[in-house]
Amino acid sequence: MAKQTEGIHHITAIVGEAQENADFYAGVLGLRLVKKTINFDDPGTYHLYFGNSAGEPGTIITFFPWGNAYKGKIGDGQVGVTTYAVPPNALEFWEKRLAKFGVAVEKVERFGEQYLAFNDPHGLQLELVERAGGKANDWRFGEVTPETAVKGFAGAVLYTSNAEKTAELLQTVMGLQKIGEDGSMLRFRSPAELGNTVDVKLAPVGIGQIGIGTVHHIAWRAKDDKDQLDWKHQIEAYGLGVTPVQDRNYFNAIYFREYGDLLFEIATDPPGFTVDETQEAMGQELMLPKQYEQYRNRLKQDLAPLEIREVD
Repeated sequence: MAKQTEGIHHITAIVGEAQENADFYAGVLGLRLVKKTINFDDPGTYHLYFGNSAGEPGTIITFFPWGNAYKGKIGDGQVGVTTYAVPPNALEFWEKRLAKFGVAVEKVERFGEQYLAFNDPHGLQLELVERAGGKANDWRFGEVTPETAVKGFAGAVLYTSNAEKTAELLQTVMGLQKIGEDGSMLRFRSPAELGNTVDVKLAPVGIGQIGIGTVHHIAWRAKDDKDQLDWKHQIEAYGLGVTPVQDRNYFNAIYFREYGDLLFEIATDPPGFTVDETQEAMGQELMLPKQYEQYRNRLKQDLAPLEIREVD
């Protein structure tokens, strides 16, 4: 049987001011700040991880807050829309909640499902959709309870400069199943209960430009280090260059750019976010990899203050 990824591991985006980012994803959307650390390749920048209460793969969105950097342009070669799953009958709650905070919402339909589409404060395109699959998120914050809380990713909409090749990769290399076509979209599915649907936009929209308000990359799940190396060999055999394994402390990562110009990562499920703090304490302190621990005081001075606060 051909290899098959379980689906989305995480999605990483570039945003503006860190406190605004936290106020929206924790304060408004009710996600948990799972990890407060730094960009290992740019240690003067936060790397913030938000997800469900346990920080499980398929629920994690991560951010590089670039402060006053330039605005990006969403386009081909990027995740155009990040879609979250909420419990059945929760969309009415979310429509009212987003309106409460002045977030403009558009109702759209795709593949027979109703979506609430909106932008975050820095321009990222988001959606909410009701899905029965996937366990409830028991994280409580403000007015958000497990009955309405975001479970994790429903999926993502990929904008590509070569839809045929992107679709081919997802199906023949990543092992996703093509399940339908709806107008300008192809849909693929993985076996996971969360992060399991990926829509490919068939028509190009114009090349994207990286910057604030854009997704940097999407990461797919590998079971462990061996599985990840198997993926590396399979992708190289398909004709794409793959980076060496990068130690990201909470997972190991490899990266490659597919023929539609999207940057893909394959990340291991283990060791997870409890490798350096307990699940109960996750997200409370600035966590650093060993190579940067000696610079902790300097980094804390350079990084803007950040707190998780209720905005209700």
